[in-house]
Amino acid sequence: MVIFLKFTRSEKVYTNQLVDTNTSHCYRVIRLWEQDPLPLLANPALLPFATLAFSESPTRLLEQVAAAVDRIEEPLAFTNISACTQLLAGLRFDQRLITELFPEDVMQESVIYQKIIQKGHKLGLLEGKREGRQEEGYSIIIRQLTRRFGSVDDQLQQGIQKLSIAQLEELSEALLDFETVTDLTVWLAEHQQ
Repeated sequence: MVIFLKFTRSEKVYTNQLVDTNTSHCYRVIRLWEQDPLPLLANPALLPFATLAFSESPTRLLEQVAAAVDRIEEPLAFTNISACTQLLAGLRFDQRLITELFPEDVMQESVIYQKIIQKGHKLGLLEGKREGRQEEGYSIIIRQLTRRFGSVDDQLQQGIQKLSIAQLEELSEALLDFETVTDLTVWLAEHQQ
């Protein structure tokens, strides 16, 4: 069985067989956007999928799903189903509408949500470190150029600011051989292409 969650016009969603050189596999295809939402609304475990089912009024469907999730009494099931529902609803609905209908704190309790946030923090820290290194490299090069040639005009400073960390490192070595600011201008022209 293959379940397609998000509407697409691709012909792949209408293929129910995989044929390879020595093998053939048939499978059932379920396109959620064509499914009746009533059976999905009737089973709490299937509520996340109900957000993607067929509806003449998708917003009304999401409201029905939110109401059904809200009726789940067992706290752990409520938290998990609510988080999964919000996650899948994000494939179809605007974030603002989802946050209007679902309590945000429930999503934050989800282990998947927490994992995504942790990954974001790690990426943010790495990006911050990279930006810090780049800013430090830029600052050192400007100080070296100012000491060697006097003030560096704004256009050259902007050119240096656009350099990657690797290019800044390369420039820090190359500027030891520069005799005039023109050497810097030529170097930047060659390395910004």
